[in-house]
Amino acid sequence: MTILSQARGLARATLGGLVLGLLAAGPAGAQTPEPVTLRFLASHGSVSPHELAFELGYFDGLGITLENVGYAKGGPESLFGLASGSVDIGSAATAAVINSITGGNDFVAAYPTNGINDGVQSVFYVLDDSPIRSIADLPGKTIAVNTLGAHLDYTVREALHGAGLPANAANLVTVPGPQLEQVLRSGQVDVAAIGYWQTTFGGVLLEHGGVRPIFDDTDVLGEIAGGFAVLRRDFVEAHPKAARDFVEQSARAADWSREHPEEAREVLARIFEERGENAEIARYWKGFGLREGGRATERDLSFWIEVLEREGSLPQGKFKAADLLFQPDAAKATN
Repeated sequence: MTILSQARGLARATLGGLVLGLLAAGPAGAQTPEPVTLRFLASHGSVSPHELAFELGYFDGLGITLENVGYAKGGPESLFGLASGSVDIGSAATAAVINSITGGNDFVAAYPTNGINDGVQSVFYVLDDSPIRSIADLPGKTIAVNTLGAHLDYTVREALHGAGLPANAANLVTVPGPQLEQVLRSGQVDVAAIGYWQTTFGGVLLEHGGVRPIFDDTDVLGEIAGGFAVLRRDFVEAHPKAARDFVEQSARAADWSREHPEEAREVLARIFEERGENAEIARYWKGFGLREGGRATERDLSFWIEVLEREGSLPQGKFKAADLLFQPDAAKATN
């Protein structure tokens, strides 16, 4: 038995052995779903709700298979892959998703993959002896982020704007998640930003000590979706049932992880081990930070639409949140 098969077995046992029976149930004479394979890029040190759903077996009987085709350095890279057709699922910060659609890509925000709240958030860390005490001290400083044009980048811009400072007052450099601690402790950067999806790396950093937070993204943005899984609109139109099942079962997996956090960490550890990553860091995972049912709200998108309009990168009134968000009920009506 493979490691991932063991993970599925663990999850099904945890759920009282009901998963297979529930997924197999259906009306007599129901047709076998058309098989759909969805390729995606993983992120070091984290998993998405749809990855967890696949490992829990939630797509069994629905004709949906996920295929990991590598790693993305950040959300914009996965959106490039989605636009080129090399992957079928993108995953990126909300602002990056909106920018991609504005640039001409016919995408829909399928569901929020993560949220930020008091329990799960992106945190900006400095060394204990750093003179940086607040956002006001950031001008001229170097901040390590996983990629440009995504959540951490826009959080810094919004933090500086809120403090009455130019949005480009700090210097952002890209550093892969596994190396964030190293560049901070070696003094190569002044601040290391640990994204809400990188709480595994944040846990290791804190355990090693000698660091302190200066702010987090909820201080700047409040409780809000951090980013979305993204599908091409032509896929949604061609496979409405698969798109709806993908969203619903991903949200179901996120709910399961909230109700069974320790079991979820065990599944994550097995996924990391299968990928060749350090399975030990799974114990620092804090969850997806999503609302019950994986629901998106209008503010999750409208907040960033307004920011991009203010910056001049999005024409006033061109998009509303409802224009960008996948509507599962509408997909259901087409079946």
